[in-house]
Amino acid sequence: MNKKVAFYTLGCKLNFSETSSIGRVFKDAGYETTAFNSPADVYVINTCSVTDNADKKCRKVVKEALKHSPNAYITIVGCYAQLKPKEIAEIPGVDMVLGAAEKFNIIEHINDLTKQEKTIIHNAPIDETNQFVAAYSIGDRTRTFLKVQDGCDYSCTFCTIPLARGASRSGKIAEIVQQAEEIAASGVKEIVLTGVNIGDFGIRDGQREDRFLDLVQALDEVEGIDRIRISSIEPNLLSNDIIEFVAKSKRFVPHFHMPLQAGNNKVLGLMRRRYKRELYTERVEFIKSLMPDCCIGVDVIVGFPGEEREDFLDTYNFLNEMDISYLHVFTYSERENTIAAQMDGAVPGSQRSDRSKMLHILSEKKRRAFYESQIGKLGDVLFEGDIKDGYMHGFSRNYVKVRSLYDPLLVNEIVPVKYLAVTDAGEVDVQEIAAPLIHS
Repeated sequence: MNKKVAFYTLGCKLNFSETSSIGRVFKDAGYETTAFNSPADVYVINTCSVTDNADKKCRKVVKEALKHSPNAYITIVGCYAQLKPKEIAEIPGVDMVLGAAEKFNIIEHINDLTKQEKTIIHNAPIDETNQFVAAYSIGDRTRTFLKVQDGCDYSCTFCTIPLARGASRSGKIAEIVQQAEEIAASGVKEIVLTGVNIGDFGIRDGQREDRFLDLVQALDEVEGIDRIRISSIEPNLLSNDIIEFVAKSKRFVPHFHMPLQAGNNKVLGLMRRRYKRELYTERVEFIKSLMPDCCIGVDVIVGFPGEEREDFLDTYNFLNEMDISYLHVFTYSERENTIAAQMDGAVPGSQRSDRSKMLHILSEKKRRAFYESQIGKLGDVLFEGDIKDGYMHGFSRNYVKVRSLYDPLLVNEIVPVKYLAVTDAGEVDVQEIAAPLIHS
């Protein structure tokens, strides 16, 4: 009887792609994957260092695993495992902690699943983590997250990612294209390109060999994939060439997620971001000039050290006036070993919370306005398998979330629709139409 393994992933799309690839390693070794709430011989928890309370979340997930299988072998991997291995080793029930360089060799480390009195730690210094390991998720979602890049050479003062994932590095274009072809053969309709800093794609062994535009152009030729979505790209790396290519692309969709972090130049300087807000404005205006219906998402941090109320209001007004579609709002929290944690001008927690609420309300306003702008237009929707109150959901090419009465025949199908109305829940009701769509 095969041994069973279960996985739990905290954090970003990149983590999901890597968990899925680690799952295939276990499958090749003869393991059967089971649900996390089921008994298993091994539980693998892929952690994140960006979200708050990493330690608390990790402890809770470990505790849940041991409820289902008190004698299971518990392995912790991911960014938090690289940054705080000794802290994780203190969590009751954890058998092994694997750092960034070791997690993909997990089978070799797990060996015979013999539990030891002391937690085993395999955690090389991050500057020794210089290999790019390919990864993509498959089989658990309508869309697949395809990892094209890892690590980051930027030095933003708030960020621990370079400490957790190392220097920027990428796969070869030919290998990534081959992975996209494998994904296409599995029947997946949409690929989401993911990484830590994907606009910096093309570095291998410390040398730049390709550009992100080269990768985009190559992937656009992959047969069998209907859509390719760019997950998140720095505004200084989203060149006009890339925007122009996406505007006329066969497969890349009109949706960009561009981190801003602050709409005030003083705060951007404190963060050591590599642009000023004027560049961000240029990017948004150029995107909208070529793709008026393009969806633009924005990351923004509130309560950064030194952010005065006037600075925050500057950011708020900047975002309010811009033609964007939604926000991902992050409340600043101190991270060990970052420059920002040592900065003066800490913002009181209550003010951080108030600023976060203001931007969450603005985000809902922006999203609703964007959805309202689509009413009466035609689009095509990739429907997913979820059902809630008799409805199924899906996303258009430009990331409008829609709902329709559940029909099993529509799952993982791209369906031409007309947008009818925005619901109270903030989705769009649609009507299926028969005519094929021609994308302008």
